[in-house]
Amino acid sequence: MLWVWVTGCHSLSVALALVSPRNDLEDAKQNAVQGLTTHNLSCIRGERAVFAGLDLAVNPGRAILLSGANGSGKSSLLRVLAGLLPAAGGHIEWEGTDIAQDPDAHRARVAYIGHSDPLKPSMTATENLRFWAQLYGLDPSVEPALYQFSIEHLADVPARYFSAGQKRRLNLARLAADQNSPSGPTLWLLDEPATGLDPGAVSMLANTILAHLSNEGTAIISTHGGRLDELLADHADHVTLQTSQSEFAR
Repeated sequence: MLWVWVTGCHSLSVALALVSPRNDLEDAKQNAVQGLTTHNLSCIRGERAVFAGLDLAVNPGRAILLSGANGSGKSSLLRVLAGLLPAAGGHIEWEGTDIAQDPDAHRARVAYIGHSDPLKPSMTATENLRFWAQLYGLDPSVEPALYQFSIEHLADVPARYFSAGQKRRLNLARLAADQNSPSGPTLWLLDEPATGLDPGAVSMLANTILAHLSNEGTAIISTHGGRLDELLADHADHVTLQTSQSEFAR
């Protein structure tokens, strides 16, 4: 784990729409030193320019809900912000300092959850969470995280026997483990975290994210709309990535 305006470019035409009834994104830009900002960020996958000229700002206590069609660059953006994928141009700042100056410090502040659930099949739910917590120097008392996602009854069951939804809950319980540790990551980057969850689990996820925001954490979350967006609406700005035309980068 690792703990927007878009200007046109000749290689890719991207339109970015912002819906922010409280104008919190404008506030974030004016107080960008407090949180995460990107400046003229661009990404190329293979020879294809995914996005370019991306300026983003989010302050502590706020989230961004990132939406857009498949291929619009949501997952790539999250991976770039997490340091898993190099940016083709521009830079990222945390509290006014370029993250390239101390990549290790940035990785320590980031919790990234992608589409896959990287669990060890032979290990129980408790063992998976405890392994992860100890690896990143977090509180190894993970039982509260299991309760937070209602999988405490699976504490001693190997992950190989979990359903897809149970695996997703266990993976998301990592966030609760982060939250319950004073040294947990402050920036959560979540790629469609509600996928495969029933309505009750979506509510558990939303409550976990809201608790993180109430502790001055930040989150950027890719979604396809739905219940999670509704539950986070008062604490989040909406950003939509729309790729209207793409060409190969020259």
